[in-house]
Formats: sequence, C-alpha cells, structure tokens
Amino acid sequence: MSDVTHEIPERIPVHLVVNGVGHTLDLIPWTTLLDALRDHLALTGTKKGCDHGQCGACTVLVNGRRVNSCLTLAVMKDGAEITTIEGLAKNGALHPLQQAFIDHDAFQCGYCTPGQICSAAGLLAEGRAKDADEIRELMSGNLCRCGAYPNIVAAIEQAMSRS
Repeated sequence: MSDVTHEIPERIPVHLVVNGVGHTLDLIPWTTLLDALRDHLALTGTKKGCDHGQCGACTVLVNGRRVNSCLTLAVMKDGAEITTIEGLAKNGALHPLQQAFIDHDAFQCGYCTPGQICSAAGLLAEGRAKDADEIRELMSGNLCRCGAYPNIVAAIEQAMSRS
C-alpha cells in the first residue's frame, strides 16, 4: 500500500451578496450554499431538510431564480445575489407572500415555510402560473409534511392577485 497524504484543502474566497449585503467568505470547495448561509452567515431561516434536493426546504433565490441551496456549491455562485427568507421583508413590512401565508394560515409546523415562500416568490417573478393547478404543479418541488397545501395555494393566489 502506498502512503496517502491528506492535505487540508485550500479555502477559496467566495463573494456573495446576501439580502443586499456583500460578504466574502473563505470556504472549502465543497461547502454548499445552504451551509454557507446557515453556518457562516448565521442565516438560519433557510432549512436543511432532506439534503438531497427533494423537499425544497432549502429554497432560496439566486439572482431572482429559485434554487435548492443544498445542491448548490457556494463557489458556483461567486458574485451572485442571494435572497433568503430573512431578506424578503423590506423596511419593516412583510413581503406580500409572508403576509398571505399568515392570512391563510399556510403553515403548521413552519419548517417548510421559508422554502415555500422563497419558491413562491420565484414563481411569481417567473409569471408562469395562471391558476391553482399551475401553482400546484410549479410548487411541486416544495413538500409540506403537515399537508397545508390548500392554504399554501390560497396564499400564493392572494399574492398573485395583489402583484
């Protein structure tokens, strides 16, 4: 057997603009965007659910597009603008989707709610959903284990009607 030398990987500087604030982080190459947000920037609103891109709890907006942050390496998003659930409210006022989720009681345990809201914000920006069936289809990557789907759809419809 040959000797195997394990070197500590070099850290890579990664610049992210998160919720309007620039950050340069020195990260090991395999740091996910999710871990960069939670562990390096203390933005714990974005949740780690399945860690396989199947539940959507980790959804954030990257340059306005919804992304599963658990499947995205932070180094891939160097220079990107990231919006998390913490960055949706402006000047102390809730984002219309945040308010709609409250109005429609569109959560029970709340674990999936940040990912649901970020995904819905991306959905609204895409402008592709025209009715409840299309909302359900285009939000199908975000799971709610509590089954609050009817209220989630109603909340998104409310936000669509007001935008």
